[in-house]
This record gives sequence, C-alpha cells and structure tokens, in this order.
Amino acid sequence: MQASGPTSSSGPRDATEAEAARLLAKLNSDPTPQEEADICDWVEADPRHAVAFARAEAAWEAAERLKSAAADVTLPSLPEIVSEEHQRRLSRNIMIAAAVAVLLFIVAAIVTVRTFSGVDHYETGLGEIRDVTLEDGSILHLNSDSEAEVRFTDHGRKVRIVKGEAAFDVAPDSERPFDVEVRSALIRAVGTTFNVRMRPALVELTVTKGTVAVHCGHDSERRVSAGNGAVIQPRSIALTSLGDKIVSQRVAWRDQMLLLDGETIEQATGEFNRYRKAPILIGDTRVSALRIDGRFHIGDSRKFLATLQLHYPVRAVQGEDGSVMLLYRDKEPEQALANAAL
Repeated sequence: MQASGPTSSSGPRDATEAEAARLLAKLNSDPTPQEEADICDWVEADPRHAVAFARAEAAWEAAERLKSAAADVTLPSLPEIVSEEHQRRLSRNIMIAAAVAVLLFIVAAIVTVRTFSGVDHYETGLGEIRDVTLEDGSILHLNSDSEAEVRFTDHGRKVRIVKGEAAFDVAPDSERPFDVEVRSALIRAVGTTFNVRMRPALVELTVTKGTVAVHCGHDSERRVSAGNGAVIQPRSIALTSLGDKIVSQRVAWRDQMLLLDGETIEQATGEFNRYRKAPILIGDTRVSALRIDGRFHIGDSRKFLATLQLHYPVRAVQGEDGSVMLLYRDKEPEQALANAAL
C-alpha cells in the first residue's frame, strides 16, 4: 500500500493572496467610498488577513528600497560581460526577480488600506482622564491608562477599546450605527450613553441612557437599557439590574471621584491604584476585609489614607518609592490593660 503524503494547506493562503491582489487593483482604480469601506472590512475580518497585512508592510518597504536601488544602477550590455549561456541564465533570473518584485508590490500595497480606513488612536497615561469629541459629535471619555481606536466611514462608526475603561455619549445617527468592539463582544448603540470597563476576566457594561444591543460569541443578542448592565465573558452575556447607586459609583470617575459604599479596603486600594504610579499595598490580611464608605477624589489618596488611620485599626507606612504599605494596628498596651480592667 502506498502511503499518502501530507495534505497541502497552501490553498486557502493562495486564495487570500489572490483576493488581496484583486482588492488592491480595485483600490488603485478610483474606488467609490463603499468599495473602500468593503476593502477595509475585508482586511479586518480575519486574523489571517491582518497577518498578510503585516507582511505586506515589510514587503512594501523592501520593494521601495529595491526600486530605488535599481534606478541608480547602470549595467553594460550583456554581450560585454557574459557568455551566451550566462545571458540565458541571467535573463531567466531577472525575469524571476521581476515577477517576485511585482508580486511583492501587489501584496505589499495592501498597507495603503489602513490609510484609507482613517483609524484615529487615543490613549491616556496613568492618572490621566481625557474627553475626546469625535467628528460626529459623539464624546469619548477615557479613564486612566486606557486606549481606544476610532474609525468612521460613510456607513458606520466603529470604536475598539484596546485596554482600560471608556464611556460614550453617542450622537444620534440612524444611518450610521455606533459599534464598540471590546475583546470578543460587539456593543451597538444609537443616541445612547454607556460605560465599558475591561476587567481581567470579563467586560463590565453599564448603560446610563437609552438602550444598547450586545452580541458576544454564539450567545444571542441581548438588549440592555438605562439603569442596567451586563457582565460579558468570551462566550456569554449575563444581564444585571444595577440601581441608581451602583450606576453612580461606576461612572463617578468621569467627575474624577471615587464613591465607596461598603467596599473592602482591598477593593478600595485596587481602585486608587488605577490612578497611582506608586501603589498602595496591604501587608496584613486583617486589613483586607475591613469595609469603608466615603467619597474621595481619585487624585488625592491622602484623604483615603488619613480616614483609614483615623477610623480603622490601620497604620500606613510610606515607602521610599512613594508606595504605601497598610498594616493592622494592634491596640496600644495601655489601652489593652484599661479594657481588660473593665
């Protein structure tokens, strides 16, 4: 019996390269806005397209260098430097090299799609909050250490949250839906206000005005109205009823405030650390579970630390690097004796 060889996987890749070449030709023949948008959608639709795009970028640069170098070279006629046999070999090699260069040019020029896509990039540093008015009048609010990409076309408005937390005041436009991509989820809104926070294992959605539609994985589309939220995981969406107090807590950062209502000190320090370069650390597990209420400015953790030391059995130890260690404060010996005598 004759063993069969391995199955070739080049077919889909060749098809992708061919489609890229076809779209490139269209892109360079005065395309309509719709055709430009379709090309952008194709590039972004599949990770393999993105890989081809990255390769194309490198190939484009190489082709440009080759083109520039070739323009500066002047060779004598072939009969003067090689024999007839060498001429044939050289001619064949030149034809192969030319074909490769043309292929590189065709594939590499896909890089120009990103130019047509008009992607705007916004980000904030640690402790920075930024409000951005987009071209349609919508407002993008970025919390500390956050990043987002925005692409508007004649047919749609897309935002991708790369990291952190963002809130949106969406300008109504029935002709162009407003889509927010975050991990595997797509959130669609028209004339809505909502907040999206990326946590380590999930995405937290809070709607403060209007209604949004959420789609994730194979789960069916869910609609979330004002005063409610959703916990979005890679393959599931869980709707949550929040209430005014929780909604206010979740969006208080837009006013640069942190509202605490029975959170543990461990949770509270985690929130403050989102805005601090030097963190607040907990050095005793007895401190972690203590609960705290209060309203604090996100940029002023001194009030928070003072409250802990004044009203809780906690002492704060300052580090040389600006960090703070929270330790449990045991009763003073004199106080302990007085209590024992009672």
